[in-house]
Amino acid sequence: MASLCRSAAMTAARSVGVRSATPLLPKPAPSRRAATLFRRSVVPALGSVESLMPLHSAIASARLFIAVDSSCWSWLSQGCESEKGKKKRKRVYEFMPERKSLLVTCTQKGLHVNALELFVQMQREGVNPNPFTFSTALTSAAAEGTLEKGKQIHSQLFKLGYQDTVFVCNPLINMYSKCGLVREARAVFDRMTNPDAVSWNAMVAGLVVNGREDEAMQVFHRMRAVGSKPTQASFATVIKLCANLRQMGFARQLHCHVVKDGFELHPNVITSLMVVYSKCDEMHDAFQLFSTLEAQTVVSWTAMINGYIQNGHVHRAAILFAQMRRDFVEPNDFTYSILLTASPQISPFQIHAQVIKTRHQQIPSVGTALLAAYTKLGNPSEAFSVFREIKDKDIVAWSAMLACYARAGDSEGAAKLFMEMTRNSINPNEFTLSSAIDACASPTAAAGQGKQFHATSIKLRYHDTLCVSTALVTMYARRGSIENAQGVFDRQSVRDQVSWNSMLMGYAQHGYCKKAFELFQEMEGGGIEMDGISFIGVITACTHTGLVEQGKKYFKSMIQDHSISPTVEHYACMVDLYSRAGKLEEAMSLIKEMPFPATGTVWRTLLGACRLHRNVELGELVAEKLMALEPSHSAAYVLLSNIYAAAGRWEERTKMRKLMDARKVKKEAGCSWIQIKNKVHSFLASDKTHPLSNQIYAKLEDITVRLKQKGYRPNTDYVLHDMDEEHKEAVLAQHSERLAIAFGLMATPRGTPLQIVKNLRVCGDCHNVIKLISDIEEREIVVRDSSRFHHFNRGACSCDDYW
Repeated sequence: MASLCRSAAMTAARSVGVRSATPLLPKPAPSRRAATLFRRSVVPALGSVESLMPLHSAIASARLFIAVDSSCWSWLSQGCESEKGKKKRKRVYEFMPERKSLLVTCTQKGLHVNALELFVQMQREGVNPNPFTFSTALTSAAAEGTLEKGKQIHSQLFKLGYQDTVFVCNPLINMYSKCGLVREARAVFDRMTNPDAVSWNAMVAGLVVNGREDEAMQVFHRMRAVGSKPTQASFATVIKLCANLRQMGFARQLHCHVVKDGFELHPNVITSLMVVYSKCDEMHDAFQLFSTLEAQTVVSWTAMINGYIQNGHVHRAAILFAQMRRDFVEPNDFTYSILLTASPQISPFQIHAQVIKTRHQQIPSVGTALLAAYTKLGNPSEAFSVFREIKDKDIVAWSAMLACYARAGDSEGAAKLFMEMTRNSINPNEFTLSSAIDACASPTAAAGQGKQFHATSIKLRYHDTLCVSTALVTMYARRGSIENAQGVFDRQSVRDQVSWNSMLMGYAQHGYCKKAFELFQEMEGGGIEMDGISFIGVITACTHTGLVEQGKKYFKSMIQDHSISPTVEHYACMVDLYSRAGKLEEAMSLIKEMPFPATGTVWRTLLGACRLHRNVELGELVAEKLMALEPSHSAAYVLLSNIYAAAGRWEERTKMRKLMDARKVKKEAGCSWIQIKNKVHSFLASDKTHPLSNQIYAKLEDITVRLKQKGYRPNTDYVLHDMDEEHKEAVLAQHSERLAIAFGLMATPRGTPLQIVKNLRVCGDCHNVIKLISDIEEREIVVRDSSRFHHFNRGACSCDDYW
């Protein structure tokens, strides 16, 4: 191989008339013919990068100063990354025709590490850099983000007296800006006596990149005041700045200057103007600019599609994408990522097919956007398949998958993924942890899982970050530990609207209504901006305490004082407020006054109140509305049949049950579950499938005997079946929540609090029984039903028997 390479080198030299070099012979001038020969003949003949090493040796040994351009030398140097190769590269550097030109070539080709190494090697050999060399080295330092190396180069500038050279100061500003040191970049800029247009543009761009938009705008105004004429790059940067600041008027002024200075056809400027018009909802003007482009690139197409999507014109964005494909413009990763944000209006399945066809599914940005689209559709299995396809997953992709599990309530999947992430040495950030904590808010999550993630956040010092602490407040509140939620909330050093709303909703759901009202007043007194969720929280608190007039006051204040338009959720809360208080006619009147059709949630709320207050006539009317809206949902049939049963109208009840069978509507079975030692145990009414079923029923019988000794008498009105009293009492005694509590009492040490979750509303008789059990067993029992949290302790409940 060595002889072959030496022969190849000699042949190349002879072909351009170059002889073996001696110390007395001068270096020949570079020849394009030699460069072409090297690129097209010699290098391809070697076949592999490793084969370049012998060629390096051959050149050095023969001391052939081959007349090739610096790009060939750069190409040769790329093959020398091993320890042995680095030694070879040094020998190549010794005989290259112009080391400074090679430094430039390395920077231009993105070989920034090589460029910086060469910069150091030059100085070791006594070659002093000139301003051009300094500029190139600073460009590489900026690209690599190597701040220390950049500072070293800066100090060398002072030694050699180049600190005031404009050509050197410009990349120095760029380097400090890219490394986040705006103050240092500004200091360099302010020392310049005659900054050129590039200097001004570098300073403006640096400020924009570091989020200093207002300061960037001031610098641009100063640039115009001193008479420096903006370039097309200056216009593009400042127009994008107008988009961020939503300064439509100034953007139009800049548009006039663009036309005046002859940049109206420059693609970068036109695209920037399209972006600012799109962000200010001036889509007609944006499309006119798009139409003036002679060559519509993927960048301009993507900007236009993004504008339509951001302004809610998803249909037009889809049409534009179809036109883009007909014009044979290939979408890039940004195009696909933007289109996927419009899911589900634009089908992610169709975009997914195109992504696979164009081999973009492995790109992190596209994969993450696709994952998020499937998350919106509630399809975690498909999202996980996409996640597995992503190559070189970044922390954003991991966080997105965790958020998907959190939305699906899959705490186990989230925990496994988090462990896999740590095994892969991916360090979680605050957003990763907040997603994992959100997953632990699921009712089926392991009891200690949320606390483990809380401990992890403390260990990683993320527990004080806003997103993590707010996620902890929500998680503890939803898991029944309102005291822990309040503890985290009290320790928050900074709070935003979401933090306040999380705590407010927690108090409302747990029945701590006095604290909810106090917190709401604190928000008002502290100038915290209210939103719709804030009022849902405070009206819910009114609902759980029967404070109808106060709830009406808050609803009115939301509209008149805070200019918040009520949504269907607000109306549902008000209907619930009226219904629980027995004001069914007021609830019906409010539904008629709604500016949009009532949803199933609103009608179900009212129908449930009709059952509670035994209003058969209104119940029939509401059930008819609900069946027309949701014919396959069991709620209307079950609630109306229960209304008939409570009124003793057994024939109507039987007809309703037959109608359910005819329409193949399945009733949702009442289910309760309790978690013991990280294992969830679920129970149905009269369930005997549990391995400890015999012991559970024995414990339940013992409890019933003790309750009757305390004066308990079963309220069989809650058994809506036509049977004798004895059977009704047996049915009551075997409700799912009682089975779960009996098992909990058996499986835990005396005094341990119990937490039960039920998918339906707790019946009145079970509510009385659990109060008595908390007293005789001296246990705190927390029950989360479909309505709210009930905290039972010492024979009382936090709801005060109003739920």
